[in-house]
Amino acid sequence: MNDEPQDSPAERKMRFLFQLRSRGVTDPRVLEAMEGIDRGLFVRGQFADRAYEDTPLPIPCGQTISQPSVVGLMTQALSVGPRDTVLEVGTGSGYQAAILSGLCRRVYTVDRHRRLVQEAEATFRQLGLHNIIAQVGDGSRGLPDQAPFDRILVTAAAEDPPGPLLAQLKIGGIMVVPVGQSDAVQTLIRVSRSETGFDYDELRQVRFVPLVEGLGQT
Repeated sequence: MNDEPQDSPAERKMRFLFQLRSRGVTDPRVLEAMEGIDRGLFVRGQFADRAYEDTPLPIPCGQTISQPSVVGLMTQALSVGPRDTVLEVGTGSGYQAAILSGLCRRVYTVDRHRRLVQEAEATFRQLGLHNIIAQVGDGSRGLPDQAPFDRILVTAAAEDPPGPLLAQLKIGGIMVVPVGQSDAVQTLIRVSRSETGFDYDELRQVRFVPLVEGLGQT
């Protein structure tokens, strides 16, 4: 029998934020946004008790919810402003979009799996997040009808930054995307668009599921 006391929600949150800071998430706005979104709401089933660990976890449709420190570092690299419109490619659990929603004017998020979009939308409603628009679609093509975007965040790995997404980025905009082969360690890239072209900065090594064209079966 385990008589160890369970952490209180406040202790768990404090440890969660400490993990983020210790791994380089230092932007106060990003930390505040992540403190306000309970990752436990986005992790269901047998992995629910691991929701506050700094680790990626499986979700339906063969996808994952990214580890919180990577979510924080990607969000930090995006430098989101309160008036920005953000495109997220790869809704997944909805956790990343929920955090972005507290930092910008509007989030458009797209995923190829209908089940994931529907489950994420239900969680957004539960949290009262009304500035997120989730759609089922081929994320590699972006959302041209809503373009251009101030910021684009891609939560799946492409071999190169996708041309359609680069085209949908405003001048002065930023895109953060993992680049590399899906079966190897990838590099997280920050793309900044200027009037003369695109600048690329390598941020760190990561591992994401591949960016797949077309729609999923679920």
